Formats: sequence, C-alpha cells, structure tokens
Amino acid sequence: MARINDNYLKLQAGYLFPEISRRVTEFTTANPDAKVIRLGIGDVTRPLVPAVLAAFHAGVDDMAKGESFHGYGPEQGYSWLSQVIIDKAYKPLGVELKTSEVFISDGSKCDSSNILDIFDLSNKVAIGDPVYPVYNDTNVMVGRSGAANEQGYYEGLVYMPCTEENDFAPAFPSEKVDVIYLCSPNNPTGTVTSREQLKAWVDYALENDAVILFDAAYEAFITEADIPRSIYEIEGAKQCAIEFRSFSKTAGFTGVRCGLTVVPHELMGTTATGEKYSFNKLWNRRQCTKFNGVSYPVQKAAAAVYSDEGWAQVKEVIDYYMENARIIREGLTEAGIQCFGGVNAPYIWLRTPEGMTSWDFFDKLLNECHVVGTPGSGFGPSGEGYFRLSAFGDKEKVVEAVGKIKQKWGK
Repeated sequence: MARINDNYLKLQAGYLFPEISRRVTEFTTANPDAKVIRLGIGDVTRPLVPAVLAAFHAGVDDMAKGESFHGYGPEQGYSWLSQVIIDKAYKPLGVELKTSEVFISDGSKCDSSNILDIFDLSNKVAIGDPVYPVYNDTNVMVGRSGAANEQGYYEGLVYMPCTEENDFAPAFPSEKVDVIYLCSPNNPTGTVTSREQLKAWVDYALENDAVILFDAAYEAFITEADIPRSIYEIEGAKQCAIEFRSFSKTAGFTGVRCGLTVVPHELMGTTATGEKYSFNKLWNRRQCTKFNGVSYPVQKAAAAVYSDEGWAQVKEVIDYYMENARIIREGLTEAGIQCFGGVNAPYIWLRTPEGMTSWDFFDKLLNECHVVGTPGSGFGPSGEGYFRLSAFGDKEKVVEAVGKIKQKWGK
C-alpha cells in the first residue's frame, strides 16, 4: 500500500477558513431565516471593472480565431504583461526590474507555498505570529518541522510574536535563520512595516545571509505616502528578497486567478558544496517543470488593470473597500472595542471584548449579531484574544454589521 506524507498529520486541525465555513453552515442550517453578514474570509464582493472585463472578453475572442489563437504560453508569463507591471507598478517607486525577473502565476498564495521547492529542508525558517496560515502550514507539509507543542508552535520553526507590546512588528529572530517571511500590509493585523523597519530587515538579511520572502499582496491599499509598497524600494533588497504580489484583492481576481513573483537575478543561494547559485534560475526551472502558465485571456485582463482607464476604475473599488474599513474601525472604536489596522489595509484587527477567547467571540458574534469574522487564534497562538474583520463587503451590509456590534457592545 502506498505510504502517505505523514507531515500532513502534524497539522493541528483543518485549515482555518474551512472551519469557519463549517460553523457558519451549521448555524444557517439551524437558523434558515437568519441573514448572515460575512466579514470573515478576505474574498472580494465588487465585480471586475469595465476596462478589465472588456480586455478579458477580447482575450477570449482572440481564442476563437485562428490568426489570434494562443496555445501554451510561456511558463513565466507573457513578457508584455511583465513589462506593463514593471512600467506601471515598479518604476514609479524607483524600482528597476527586468522582465526575466517577473514571473506571472495563478496567485500569491500558490507562489508563497511553491517557493519552498527551491529551498533545502535544512534551512531554518522564521515566521510571524499571528501569521497568514499558509506560511506556517506549508512548511509543516514539506517536512521542515516537528510536531506542535501545547501552545501550537511547531518544533523546528522560529516564531516572531507580533503583539500590542511591539506594535505588531516582529523582532529579529533570537537565533540564526535562513528564510524570513514578512507581510506588509500585514494579514491578519492590518498593520504596515515602515521604511525604517524594512531597511532594518534588509540590513539584517544581508548581514546574516538570509532570504526574505516578502508578501506585498495588499500594497495597493496603502494610503500613507511614506509606507513602502515594495521591498525593492530599500537599497540592497535585490540581494536578499523575493516579492509576491497579487491581482486578487487589488483588482478582484480572486475567482480569476493571477499574481506574480519577483526573483531578482542578484539573489543567490549556496549549493551543498558551498558554491553560489541563482534563485532566479531555480524558480524558472521549477515553473517550467511544474506550471503551464496563466491563461492568455486572464493575462490580457491583468494588463488592463494598469491601463489609465483600468487603474482609475480599480482605484475606485479600492477606495470603496477602504471606506468600509474606516466605517468598521471608527464604529468599533466608538463601541469601546480596541482596533488596529484598517488605515493601509482592508483588515481590522480587534481585541475581543469582555476577555473572550477568539473562537468564543466568533460564536457569539455569529449567533447574536449574525456577523462572521475570523478568530485571531487561527492565525497563531499570539492571535488569541484578537479577531479579524474584513472590509471586502457591500457597504450597506458593513454599516448594518457595525450597527449590530455597537448595539451589542456599545458603552
């Protein structure tokens, strides 16, 4: 009989969001007349903007004509899309990239998982706590960790607590590490890494021969001028960082699937014999072997995001979500609930009222207010006693949800 990958059995429970879905389904089955407002999973609710949809349709139409039909595309993505991204998303930041350093994919969730293929299991990995669960769980799945202890920390992984005491900014690891996950704007806390903090991390990585895996999936939601949108705004980052970006939240591509990973040519690792080798070459080899590329119509739609018309329309949607974030943040604050984030990110991270645990608050919020959020403990042990609300909802439902919460917990 075939042997399973026992590393999966180390995972403590089901993935966070399926567990949320299970509890919500159980509630709605028992209460069929209840109108549940979902501010939990960070899925968008606004449709694709007209310029993007038009490009999507045009791409599909191209597939219906022999002279414009596209079969297998380049595994790295079409260079015309990579160039648009470089010109419109990176050059305005003062960042120069080559198209051979930009890899188009079906999403940053996949890339931040698959990137582990090009790192040896002997590498010591550091992640934040709380953290986007994918970082933690995929390292467990590939066999980099031992079992979890009573607190929920996995042996062999290094955790960097992000708490109110350190303004949700992780401190440098207390031991030597080789790979560091950073996320800004942060999921789940909604906080951001300042230019000074990011420079300190780049300096640390360079001094310690570490690689930073920088998740910038929410960079389009940054509102404050001096917050870095890319780690490559920091001098030296090309020698120590890989960056992930996504069209999912930026342009509503959660059901369309498109993202990108930047692997600079300057970024080097070492072989077993100590020789330097290019991570860019490794990632290119990995993609050519395991990935067939993003569909042509999707890439046409992605390019339209950065057209003048497309970006103006996309920005309106981003502003819509950020107005929701303001409504949630200010409404909960008025109710006496302590909130964080929601200024440069579409997430509000709140301290659970009345000393409740994260899951107790989830159940109370669902049962008494018919509102769904995400328990902070699902993002790591340091998330216990906190809760995440998402701004990806319809404004009228967000207003209704905040009203119910204020009615329940308002002082």
